[in-house]
Amino acid sequence: MGGFFGVTSKTSCALDLFFGVDYHSHLGTRRGGMAVYGPNGFNRSIHNIENTPFRTKFERDVDELEGNMGIACISDMEPQPLLIQSHLGSYAITTVGKINNEEDLVSDAYEKGHIHFMEMSGGRINATELVASIINQGESLLDGLLLAQEKIQGSMSILLLTPEGIYVSRDRLGRTPAVIGRKTDAYCVSFESFAYINLGYTDYRELGPGEIVKMTAEGVESLSPARSEMKICSFLWVYYGYPTSSYEGVNVEKMRYDCGRMLAARDHSNADLVAGIPDSGIAHAIGYANESGIPFARPFIKYTPTWPRSFMPTSQNQRNLIARMKLIPVDALIRNKSLLLIDDSIVRGTQLGETTEFLYQSGAKEVHIRPACPPLLFGCLYLNFSRSNSELDLITRRIIREREGDQVSDDLLADYADPDSQNYKEMVEVIRKKLNFTSLQFHRLDDLVASIGLSPCKLCTYCWSGKK
Repeated sequence: MGGFFGVTSKTSCALDLFFGVDYHSHLGTRRGGMAVYGPNGFNRSIHNIENTPFRTKFERDVDELEGNMGIACISDMEPQPLLIQSHLGSYAITTVGKINNEEDLVSDAYEKGHIHFMEMSGGRINATELVASIINQGESLLDGLLLAQEKIQGSMSILLLTPEGIYVSRDRLGRTPAVIGRKTDAYCVSFESFAYINLGYTDYRELGPGEIVKMTAEGVESLSPARSEMKICSFLWVYYGYPTSSYEGVNVEKMRYDCGRMLAARDHSNADLVAGIPDSGIAHAIGYANESGIPFARPFIKYTPTWPRSFMPTSQNQRNLIARMKLIPVDALIRNKSLLLIDDSIVRGTQLGETTEFLYQSGAKEVHIRPACPPLLFGCLYLNFSRSNSELDLITRRIIREREGDQVSDDLLADYADPDSQNYKEMVEVIRKKLNFTSLQFHRLDDLVASIGLSPCKLCTYCWSGKK
C-alpha cells in the first residue's frame, strides 16, 4: 500500500509537504520520499523508514527542500518519487497502486525504444519508473496519463510534479482516493482527507474515477473528466483508512460503528465484555457494544512507543512476533471472563490464533471472534493489500484445498462465499476449530456494503466475492 501528498503554493511548500505526507505513515513503513520544484529546479530526498518514523528521517531535509511546489509519498513498495527527463520535459513522479501486466508493459516499452530500466533488489523493476515509461510514450503529459490509465491492468493513481504545476491522475476506476484541499494562496492533494486539516486547508473537492486535473497555487484545472464507473476499495473503510478520513463522503470511524452495530444485530452472544483488536477493531467493537448492550473494555493495551504495525515487516515470523509483543494483557479484564473480540479481518489466521491462546493463558474463560468483514477468499489484484505470494496464504483457501483438492471451480468458490451455503458454514467451523475460538461469526457482505452506504456497484468487494 502507500499514500501521497502534494502542494502548490505561492510561498514555500516544504513544511506543509513534510507534515502532510507524515500523516500517511499508517499506510506504509518501508520508504518515504519528497520532491520539490523551486528557483534551483528539482530537489529530492528518499529514505528507508522501515525501522525509523518518517519524521525523524526527513526533518533534516526540510530546510534543504526549497520550492513552492512538491509531491511526497509513503511507499510500502519501490523508492519514489523519481526524477524523469524525457521529450515531454522534466518532472517528478510518485504513484500508488499495483500493476498486474508488468511483463507485457516492459516488453512493449522495449519495442517502442525504451533502452533499459533500473533493476531493484530481487530483480524487480521499479513500478513507478515503468509508469513513467508509459507516460513518455504520449504526445503530452495529459496524453501520457490517459495512456497509462488505459494500459495498466490493476490500479494506478499518479502525481506528476512539473515546473508548471502538479498533474493529479486518480486511477481509472477510483479504487483509491485523491482529494484536494485549499487555503489562501495554496492547494494540496492528498490520499487521506484528514491529512491537510491541521495545516489550515479546507475541503475543496474529491477527484472522480479516472479524473485528471492540473493543480497550481492559483487553482485547479480539470483536464479529463471523471468516468462514470467506480470501484473504490471497501477495505479502506474496514482496515486501511485512518478513522478521521472520509472517502466518497463516508467517514471511516462512522462506518466502523455501523459495521459493529450490524454485527451485533445478527448475533446472540452472552459474552461478559466486547473488545476490539487494536487499532482498527476498536471502533467496530464500540459499535457492537452500543447495539448489544455488552460492555466495551480493553483487555489488552497496544504498546505503541517502539513497535511498528505488525503487517509491515517482510518476514511473517517477524510480523507474528511484533503482533504478540505489542499487546499487553490487563489481567483484571481477562481472568475468568467471556470475551468477544472484533478484528478487522482474518487473513492467514496466525496472529489472531496466537492472540486467542494468549488470552486463554491469561485466564480467559471463553474467546468469541467476530471479524468485521467476510472471509477473505481472493488475493487483492489492485492495491497490494498483503504480501502474500499465493492465495493459499489465506486460511480459507487452505481449508478449501483440504476439502476439495487443488482444482476448484469459480462456481464452487462462489458457494463458499455465500454465507447461507453449507460449504460456507462448514468452512467457518473448520476455521473456528483450527484457531481454537469458542465461537466464530463473520460479517456478511451485504451488511458490510450497507454499513458503507454507497451503491454496491461503486464498491470493489473482489477479495470476498471474487467479482471484479
